[in-house]
Amino acid sequence: MKNRVESLLAGAWITAFTATLGSLFFSEVMNYVPCDLCWVQRIFMYPLAVILAVAAVKKDAGVVKYSLPLSVIGAGVALYHYFIQKVPAMQEQGSACGIVPCNAQYMNWFGFITIPFLALTAFTIISVLLIFVMRTVKRG
Repeated sequence: MKNRVESLLAGAWITAFTATLGSLFFSEVMNYVPCDLCWVQRIFMYPLAVILAVAAVKKDAGVVKYSLPLSVIGAGVALYHYFIQKVPAMQEQGSACGIVPCNAQYMNWFGFITIPFLALTAFTIISVLLIFVMRTVKRG
């Protein structure tokens, strides 16, 4: 049980760390200026990279209590942002988002993979792994 929790926490941290590096790559290397909703998603992802790193090192399954809400809220923001980009009825909402419109798509791989989609994927993976941590601890 202990090894499973350690692996799940490490997986959640690796996901958050990769997402953090990815967002920094897009803004600092590719020079994509983040929109307001991208900043909000960063506000939820960046602390997860630090919190989950500490939890993975300390093997602290109690991290679920305060990291899962961050991940779920971040996923909600990412999903909303993705809808603004991809659902025609919502695209008008993203045009007045700030300096960079939230409906702008710096990338659109395969017609559906955008930056908010990548963030949503990362938040979802982190949430699922943390739920598995919670269930594993309850069983043990």
